[in-house]
Formats: sequence, C-alpha cells, structure tokens
Amino acid sequence: MPRVNYRSYEVDEMARMMRAEAEGEGKQGMLYVGNVIVNRCAATCLDFKDINTIHDVIFQVQGGNYSFEAVQKGNVFYQRARTSEKRLAKQNLNSWRVHPAKYALWYFNPHAPCPPTWYGQPHSGQFKEHCFYEPKAGTCDSVYRG
Repeated sequence: MPRVNYRSYEVDEMARMMRAEAEGEGKQGMLYVGNVIVNRCAATCLDFKDINTIHDVIFQVQGGNYSFEAVQKGNVFYQRARTSEKRLAKQNLNSWRVHPAKYALWYFNPHAPCPPTWYGQPHSGQFKEHCFYEPKAGTCDSVYRG
C-alpha cells in the first residue's frame, strides 16, 4: 500500500522533479528528493497542512515563490520523465525511505558545508551536495508514520 494516494500523472510530475533537482546525484540522490516530496504530502503540519497531493507538493508556493527551485526556474519540465525515473518515483510512493531523507521535509544545496539547522530545523544528514533537514521533535509527528 502506498504511503500517499497518487494518480498516474503525478508519478510523471514527481519523476520529472526528481530528475530536475538531483539528476547529477544519481539514482540515490533522486530517491532522496522523492523522499522529501512524499514526506511533504504525508505531513499534516507546519507549512504542509493543506498539501494533500503530489501535485500540490510540487507546485506549492511559499513566500511568493514555488518551493522547489526546478519549478521556479521552469526546468522541472525540461524533458519528459524516463521510464527509470518513473520507476524511482513509484519506489518512493510505495514506501521507500532511507536516511538522511527518511523523515526530511527540506533539502538544499548550500554550495558549502551543511549548516546544523535550516530555518530552525535540525540537519539529518547529507548526500553529495544536498543537505537534508527533518522537523524538530514534537512538531510534525505525521511525517514519521507509514
């Protein structure tokens, strides 16, 4: 049973997002980005209370900008998702979660060492150039379910 409900077009959107955000970090990096996408959809807390679908996550606007850089810059749709990326997206949707992104709701590439916190949230780990952050204890129990 998947962690979140999804439609086929959302598999494609998620696969394109994973590729646009982390293709340079290989399959593992793309899976970590997928963890964050699914975690945001599953979360019912913080900035994600009214985010109920994968599509909502990908096109969420915060502070007047899209949450993901690939959508802000328009390169999320630079190419169609390949079969391999769709397979990775389905892995995430059907429960694949691994540290450091297992419970992460945020990630970014600081082009420097990872700060210990990001917007007050603790650093959970790093993979190649991306730093991952999960919610402070007690602030988002829903991300730890499933």
